[in-house]
Amino acid sequence: MSSNPFSNSEFRFFLSARFLITLNIQIQSVVVGWQIYQLTGDPLALGLIGLTEAIPAIGVALFAGHLADHSVRRRIVLSAYTLLFICSVSLWIFTLNGEQILKIYGTFPVYAAVFLTGLARGFQGPSVFALLSEIIRREELGKASALSTTAWQTAAVGGPAVAGLLYGFFGGSWTYGLNIFLVSGAFLSVLMIRSRPVPVHDKKMELKESLFSGIRFVFGNQMILSAISLDLFAVLFGGAVALLPVFASEILSAGPEGLGILRAAPAVGSVVVALWLAKNPVRKKAGKLLLVMVALFGMTMIGFGLSTWFWLSLLLLFLSGIFDGVSVVIRATIMQLYTPDSMKGRVSAVNSIFIGSSNEIGAFESGLAARILGLVPSVVFGGLMTLGVVGVTAWKARELRNLDLY
Repeated sequence: MSSNPFSNSEFRFFLSARFLITLNIQIQSVVVGWQIYQLTGDPLALGLIGLTEAIPAIGVALFAGHLADHSVRRRIVLSAYTLLFICSVSLWIFTLNGEQILKIYGTFPVYAAVFLTGLARGFQGPSVFALLSEIIRREELGKASALSTTAWQTAAVGGPAVAGLLYGFFGGSWTYGLNIFLVSGAFLSVLMIRSRPVPVHDKKMELKESLFSGIRFVFGNQMILSAISLDLFAVLFGGAVALLPVFASEILSAGPEGLGILRAAPAVGSVVVALWLAKNPVRKKAGKLLLVMVALFGMTMIGFGLSTWFWLSLLLLFLSGIFDGVSVVIRATIMQLYTPDSMKGRVSAVNSIFIGSSNEIGAFESGLAARILGLVPSVVFGGLMTLGVVGVTAWKARELRNLDLY
């Protein structure tokens, strides 16, 4: 096997699946957000989308991590993608018969599909994370993590842009129809990856002990705990993505096409920096760099909240993606290097509770803060809180502050 992870055909199928499923989720997120806001005109309704997705993801996370470490990981991923396929078909049907369905049930069918999406993501996250270490050698994990992040962020670039353009010019049914094909492609890509045996465990555990072993491992490892906690609070307080439909509609007068461009801007920045990191992985002073990047992310959020110019807002979102992209790659590398293979599913599940679902809970926090404080003050407040979190982490987490990778 070559030292270049991209020469591994199974890794290429892994990247393809991650790209396609992320593209699907990003497109769905943009269209659902725009539809819900057009139907309700309420920023809190946008926050409820995130909460609706986070609740099932958090609820199944520990069990999903246990399954990922005690079952065939490929099979779990395929099952989760099947559920995402059902969600895409359901949203397509809702949109085709939108007036009749919404007149009877209101926005409930859309929120129900979002709930099932969160359930699927809760199960697939730990298994996808663990699956990477099954097809890639340990010494290649740094580059592989950067390439995986690149695939994810490239889809995050394309998803909002495609969603905004398709929805703006052709409507929701065409956009959700594309999602059906994207999920199907991701499913076929995972089928091309060989099934591996269930990971070997040193001792047998009762279900309850296994479920909570990931939490004990994370809280017993200061390096992983501090990296996860830093990102958790930064995303929880510093993200303004859930409020972009309001900014696009009321402050920047950008419409759905502009919303798609704004949503894509952070991911463009992340793709640029992830491609650079794939060739130039971070080695020395990784902990200090992580702290600086999260602080800069908070500062760009403050600037975005105060901006009333579309192009300045776009630039600030692009820069936020660069800073966030560096922190994502460093955190993913820390987790891959410091977690035993037999624990990766459960540790990834804990990470999904802290980080993955913090995006959705952060969306709810953003909507609630906007309702209480007002739109602009809520985003500025979130950026200031992010800076405070960086300061506390830098003070308390000495191991992270002095971290060198490899």
